[in-house]
Amino acid sequence: MRIAVAADHNGVALKARLAAWLTAHGHRVDDRGAHAAEPRTDYPPLCADVCRHVTEGTADRGIVLGGSGLGETIACNKIRGIRAGLCHDEWSARISRGNNDANVLVLAAKVITPETAEHVLAVWLDTPFRGGEHRRRLDQIAALERGLPLS
Repeated sequence: MRIAVAADHNGVALKARLAAWLTAHGHRVDDRGAHAAEPRTDYPPLCADVCRHVTEGTADRGIVLGGSGLGETIACNKIRGIRAGLCHDEWSARISRGNNDANVLVLAAKVITPETAEHVLAVWLDTPFRGGEHRRRLDQIAALERGLPLS
């Protein structure tokens, strides 16, 4: 799988660890930055970059890391076609993929341990979208993105 990754200054170290983990597990990693913990890095441009790679098809999925992950999740979800999920544990990773077909994983480097991040990532990558009633809900989300009324 082709995976675009990015992190602000808070997530640089965890991004490096996860990029190595992804590579060791046979994935192609496109590291979009930042590459140093200092100076402080604004996350919105990084989020936009990763998300555009996902929406344009040059990456199958994206991973974004920040301190809390909250701002990153908001920024990613501003991009049409992106379904970014902030995941702190394996359960939220399963839900974000199985129910929401998340195509971007957001991780909070100040909240979870590197070991937990690896477990969350593994579950997120391995969980298929369940479809069914969840497809209908994703269609409704897509309608919201286009400014259409929901019936």
